[in-house]
Amino acid sequence: MVNKMGNKKPYDLGERTKLFAKEVIAYQNTLSRTLANAEIRKQLIRSVGSVGANYIEANESFSKKDFILRIKICRKEAKESCYWLELLEVSSNDAEKTRDGLIQEANELLRIFNAIIEKQK
Repeated sequence: MVNKMGNKKPYDLGERTKLFAKEVIAYQNTLSRTLANAEIRKQLIRSVGSVGANYIEANESFSKKDFILRIKICRKEAKESCYWLELLEVSSNDAEKTRDGLIQEANELLRIFNAIIEKQK
């Protein structure tokens, strides 16, 4: 697993979700300032930040039920992040490649959260 900077992705899921949020925030700062992008970026930043924040909450949960609920929220926010990333207006091939990589990472996180939920059943 390699992130956009050529580094291996961290095995620590908390670090990985934080890195994902940081990469999305840096990426959205490079996009054109259209009205549509401005609104989408607000939603995108909320959803990518929520993935990691809810993962932290899951690790501090008081019960198995609470843990599963928080992981399901992480999964939901990763899905939402994909949605907002897909809606962004990009104006170059490089921006599109970066966006596709971020969508791939969101989908990988989604699959990881699915696996955690399945394992807890």
